[in-house]
Amino acid sequence: MPYKASNINIIDVEFDKHRSSDGVPYLINRNVLKQDELEFMAGYDRQKDSALTSIKGNLKELKPKNILTDLCPILKWLPEYPLKKNLTNDIISGLTVAVMHIPQGMAYGLLAGVDPIVGLYMAFFPTLIYVLFGTSRHISMGTFAVVSIMTSKIVATYSDPNYGSVISNLTQTMSEDGNPVYPYSPFQVATAVTMVCGFYQIIMSILRLGILSSLLSEALVNGFTTAAAFHVLTSQLKDVLGLKLPRHKGAFKIILSLKDMVMNITNANPNAIYIAVACIAFMITMNEFIKPWASKKCKFPIPAELMAVVGFTIASYTLNLGGPIYKVRIVGNIPTGLPIPTMPPFELLQLVAIDAIAVCIVSYSINMSMAKIFAKKEYYEVRPNQELLALGFSNIFGSFFSCIPLCCSLSRSLIQYQAGGKTQLTSVISASIILTVLLWFGPLFETLPRATLAGIIIVALKGMFMQIKDLKRFTKEGILETAEWIGTFLTVIIIDIDIGLLTGVIISILALYIKGLKSYSSMLGQVPNTDIYVDLKTHKNAIELQHVKIFHYSGSINFATCSGFKKELFDNIGINQRVIRRASLCESQSEARNFNNNLKTLIIDLGSVAHIDMSGYRTFMEIKNDMKLISVNVFLANASDCVYDSLTHAACLGHPAFECFSTVHDAVLYATNKSDL
Repeated sequence: MPYKASNINIIDVEFDKHRSSDGVPYLINRNVLKQDELEFMAGYDRQKDSALTSIKGNLKELKPKNILTDLCPILKWLPEYPLKKNLTNDIISGLTVAVMHIPQGMAYGLLAGVDPIVGLYMAFFPTLIYVLFGTSRHISMGTFAVVSIMTSKIVATYSDPNYGSVISNLTQTMSEDGNPVYPYSPFQVATAVTMVCGFYQIIMSILRLGILSSLLSEALVNGFTTAAAFHVLTSQLKDVLGLKLPRHKGAFKIILSLKDMVMNITNANPNAIYIAVACIAFMITMNEFIKPWASKKCKFPIPAELMAVVGFTIASYTLNLGGPIYKVRIVGNIPTGLPIPTMPPFELLQLVAIDAIAVCIVSYSINMSMAKIFAKKEYYEVRPNQELLALGFSNIFGSFFSCIPLCCSLSRSLIQYQAGGKTQLTSVISASIILTVLLWFGPLFETLPRATLAGIIIVALKGMFMQIKDLKRFTKEGILETAEWIGTFLTVIIIDIDIGLLTGVIISILALYIKGLKSYSSMLGQVPNTDIYVDLKTHKNAIELQHVKIFHYSGSINFATCSGFKKELFDNIGINQRVIRRASLCESQSEARNFNNNLKTLIIDLGSVAHIDMSGYRTFMEIKNDMKLISVNVFLANASDCVYDSLTHAACLGHPAFECFSTVHDAVLYATNKSDL
């Protein structure tokens, strides 16, 4: 079909004060263009590739070499590894992180409800698998406080605290509080959770669901981790006090745990309190004063946590703190060597399947948050779906070796980056150091007081507690962000971690829905002597055109928003449904025109409309019919390709077509010239 432009010319506009670099004035000199004319001139092809064509194209791009390097990124970066530039930094960073892994791993292993040695397994088995498949170069994988405390909840629910006792295994089926007792060890439950998390993450990767991490907004994650820090603190207070208390499951765990501590405070062990207070004082002194001073003198950070572990282990061994005199609870037996690969019980996988969902999502979201931070600083790409695959493989492999779910540590990752780590070779160096500890040096820490590990964990929570200050920032961002933070925080604190996370996700989804429904509308006026149209309320020099009103709308126009769109339009142009009804009763058009205040043309600017459905199109038709009653023409302008496609599709289905112009100015000139004819 031959192209034929509208038979109206735009008047040449010359800007005397605004000239190009070569002194030539800017001119506008072309025909008024309707949208279909513009699409013809630009050669717009509305036909999209079929699904089969897209699949064939993707298959052509796939090569065996690309598949292998995409699946296993180490095959791509390791052959190109610059030894002279990066090796020294990676070795120093690996040694530094290994030193942190020992105390943190033991502490967070204990926090997860399993033996401290599990934390060291975490720094070796799954970490090496992540090196093969992960895309982040700087995060330090292993144990993390929030994931450990979430795992401990599942361990407490499905494991028997007296596992190994003949009486417990054969006769006891109900606990004193009426909850069932399952015949599984804490190790079995923890590894079952790890395996299920791994399967979930691989399935999510296959389904390309890496984008789901975006459901956990910054406000949600901030409120969740801050509240989780209180769970971690509460879980450690019993070791600080030297008390052995029953484990609480389900809702109001913090409240019930604090109640038990208060009721049993007279049974507290003063020696454990002295050790914890001394450890906390030492760590605060090192972190707040010595480390900042030393960081200016040398690149290698002071291993304060390891110094505390070694010092209190020696003191405990020398004074026999775990003996009958002092009665301090110690770490106890730490086996040497590597664990024998063991498959978690199959029936246990079914039991923990629901509970593991929250652990899976939280660990992945924290990983992606940290990975994106470092990737942005160092200008490289982190692939969300590949990260899911790396976590999935790491967790499944780790589940055979007594590991809990894998996650990066915020503090260790920061130290790894600050120590100069360039690639995941840092993790290989760190894992090698941990291997020597597992094979030979583990039993040296058997006399370490648990109160020492509790003190290290409590001090490490400072950063998470300080996140409370971020609430002020979220209140400035908006009421929805504030609601996400407060709702998640209070639910996690008062009820439980998994319920709090679910609450936060629901609030986050509602916030997204509300933001999607939220719109912005305004009436536009012309900047004098230009083809630019701006909001009349906020631009005092803009002028409103005679007989023409231009309505600008920002948002989607669909079944959920179309009624609000219509109401905003009528409110802005000063015409309501009562006027339309009265005009419909008039016997002549001249009489009906008296209701429109000399308005002849209504232009709807669609430049900020992202989507329109059939309900939205029918709303346009209603507006057009209503405006026709008062002799007002309705034009559309500035539609994006996807919106224009929707309008064209609706017209093809038998609905009357709209006159749609390429720009607002085209519509204005067309309306002005038409009214003058």
